[in-house]
Amino acid sequence: MICVQSIASYLATCAFGIIFNIPFKPLLHGGLIGMIGWLIYFFLFQNTGSDLLATFAASLVIAMMSQVAARLWKNPVTLYSVSGIIPLVPGGLSYSVMSRAVDNNYDIAIYFAEKVFVLSGAIAMGLVLAEVIYQLVQKIKEMVPQKTDNRIFLSKK
Repeated sequence: MICVQSIASYLATCAFGIIFNIPFKPLLHGGLIGMIGWLIYFFLFQNTGSDLLATFAASLVIAMMSQVAARLWKNPVTLYSVSGIIPLVPGGLSYSVMSRAVDNNYDIAIYFAEKVFVLSGAIAMGLVLAEVIYQLVQKIKEMVPQKTDNRIFLSKK
């Protein structure tokens, strides 16, 4: 079961990366980020039963990994985060909203719509928080004095 989940999330992430014309290497890295994010979501949802918590945590990890990958491979962060977040997007739930609304089941449609908005907000909050954390870490690194190599400053006599 988990193997199928992993492969499906990797392929979905890569497929959306192809749609966005992401180059080959970042496409493979972004697929891996999306797969890891989905696995985090899957395990957290299985253990806690909270799709809100699972979505937030997975999007936070995806965004943090996207920041690291962007610096590591010298690419824009969006190459990794946009395609990596795709497995978490509540598209099936959005379809259910429209389907119930067309069938005049407005109570159920509103319930699903609320859930879509909350999960979308969790994704956005995870992405924003990861950016804030990254900026804070960069500021702290700038403030901490760098250890210098004393051998450079020693003069030969």
